[in-house]
Amino acid sequence: MPWPLPRILSIEGGTLAEPPWAENWPSGYSRIVLDEADSTMAEANRRLGGLSGPAWILARSQTAGRGRRGRPWASPRGSFSATLVLRPGDPPAKMALRSFVAGLALFDAFALLAGPAGVFTLKWPNDVLLNGGKVAGILLETMGAGSNAGHLAIGFGVNLSEAPGTEEVEPEAVRPVSLAGETGIRVSPDSFLAFLAAAYAEWESRFATCGFEPVRTEWLARAARLGRPLTARLGTGEEIAGIFDTVDDTGALALKTMNGRRLIAAADICF
Repeated sequence: MPWPLPRILSIEGGTLAEPPWAENWPSGYSRIVLDEADSTMAEANRRLGGLSGPAWILARSQTAGRGRRGRPWASPRGSFSATLVLRPGDPPAKMALRSFVAGLALFDAFALLAGPAGVFTLKWPNDVLLNGGKVAGILLETMGAGSNAGHLAIGFGVNLSEAPGTEEVEPEAVRPVSLAGETGIRVSPDSFLAFLAAAYAEWESRFATCGFEPVRTEWLARAARLGRPLTARLGTGEEIAGIFDTVDDTGALALKTMNGRRLIAAADICF
């Protein structure tokens, strides 16, 4: 990880001390920290006209979070709920590839904090797993119209201290876990933002400079179930079972099935 790291002061009794904000905040990114918000994605949409560049919006408490396809996103107290707002000037297909950039940034932030205390993997298209359970999710949305058009909002939801109960997630979803529950490491949302923002800025720079291929290669090196069976459930209700072969240069999931190779642009993935 070549990017400047927030300084870890000490880890005692499974608790991570707060890293100072000023030392490593990435240049060019602003930061808005709220005690409470309905949804950081909604807050981002409300603030578009007042943003002059890339901005992180963090809510220490989120009351109406949402995930993919409008599903509710449970945010226990102490969870990390933040949205990064960008205006990259890219076509929609390229903007969508930032889900992989965001996944790698989360992976690096977790790896720095937890080290060997947990096994992290990336689940296509937008989740991070810890010891096989879901610890974080990513949501991408384009925002803005007229003079505010062309914004991309990347929402991050992370179970830092607690995980939602199984009754709060869909019946066949990957079991939710928390960073503290699996590794014993506790970190505040404010501090986690410092680690994530530094990691994201580095991966965004690589993506802007080198394109998707190196991002794709590094994402695949951390992918959950690569080379193993899984099932993709499409929005139409169709289920496609196969071997996870790769992710192509458009970000689509490639499955080897009994009927040949299938490319899947969007789906829920079941193991």
